[in-house]
Amino acid sequence: MVTESFLPHMNGVTNSVLHVLAHLRRRGDDVTVIAPSDTMFDAVARTEPGSPVRELCEGFPVIRVPSLPLPDYPKVRVAAGFVTRIRHLLEQIRPDVVHVASPFVLGWRAIQAAGALGVPTVSIYQTEVPTYAARYGLPWAAELLWQHVDRMHSASTLTLVPSSFCREQLTRRGIKRLKTWRRGVDTRRFSPERRSQALRAQISGWAAAPGGSGSAPDEKLIGFVGRLASEKQVQDLAVLDALPGTRLVIIGSGPQEDALRRALPRAHFAGFQSGEELGAHVASLDVFVHPGEAETFCQTIQEAMAAGVPVVAVGRGGPLDLVDVGRTGWLYRPGDLTGLRSAVEHLIGDDAARRDFGRRAHESVQDRTWEALSNELIGHYARAVEVNRRVRTMHPRPRRFASSAGAAAEASSTS
Repeated sequence: MVTESFLPHMNGVTNSVLHVLAHLRRRGDDVTVIAPSDTMFDAVARTEPGSPVRELCEGFPVIRVPSLPLPDYPKVRVAAGFVTRIRHLLEQIRPDVVHVASPFVLGWRAIQAAGALGVPTVSIYQTEVPTYAARYGLPWAAELLWQHVDRMHSASTLTLVPSSFCREQLTRRGIKRLKTWRRGVDTRRFSPERRSQALRAQISGWAAAPGGSGSAPDEKLIGFVGRLASEKQVQDLAVLDALPGTRLVIIGSGPQEDALRRALPRAHFAGFQSGEELGAHVASLDVFVHPGEAETFCQTIQEAMAAGVPVVAVGRGGPLDLVDVGRTGWLYRPGDLTGLRSAVEHLIGDDAARRDFGRRAHESVQDRTWEALSNELIGHYARAVEVNRRVRTMHPRPRRFASSAGAAAEASSTS
């Protein structure tokens, strides 16, 4: 499993990789993770499969490759090195299939290395990087980045897309061998039962009020969860900051936090949350909002729905599949911030509608477990191995791995 992002940096890519690893461990599979390191330098013991392993995740070895931080976002690492390095690692690991999570730099090297060895690749299209270009002041780079996306996914045995929007997007670009693979949701962690009146009072500032007696004010909490970065368009929520009887709750951290604190002076910034605390924060909201237009799926929407919270999101990308308009939430046209405000006003102003939307949202995701989605992924692995076997039968190539295991290993590697 080659992942463009991994622990300790938590995001949608890391989250899905961790759930898949847990499932593969329960199945008894043999997995090796290749991920960027936190530095430009790595000890041999962390980078050679035959050496003592210093890092494990779900009991599987994690091989780190050198990386550099993004200048404006140092928590995000970009892998350094060459294709030959990844090919050397794959020759030692001898995988049946290479899972490439959100490929861009490290993932592209893995696709090339696996292709040279005749190993099938399953690439997960998870991040719409070209669309980020304009958000970061580089609109001229968008088409160059799309050309890179085309190269990577055309060279992959299979590409898995998380939404109908992404499937149509890549189909228009001529990319073939596409399959849909969505994301699971932890319905234990994200549940209406996690709603906390104490937390709501704390967010509203009532717990710290002089005297502290009586009932907390009936303030409606409108929440966002995600990285505080340009592509999430959190600044669009300024149209909600002054809604009477409400409080914006911003859950997350990132390079835009200081600017957003200035733009949203009434908002409560909860910082980065994870685990049970994240579940409690999400369930304690009244309405969940997501303004980012570059979401290929948007896992946080699905988590809010599991917690029984209705959603208002921009009508582009993954939210188009997730939000059942008029039943579990509302979508607004990209750029239509008046529409965003109106949709939120409807839900905070009509208690019965809000409860009804939240109940249906909760019910709609109960079958989307990580176990079910991970089993579906195993089927995609098997499909990629079979596609690769047929291609190799039609176009014979030299044995994939030159090292000593011989013909028996070569045969087993296609099983």
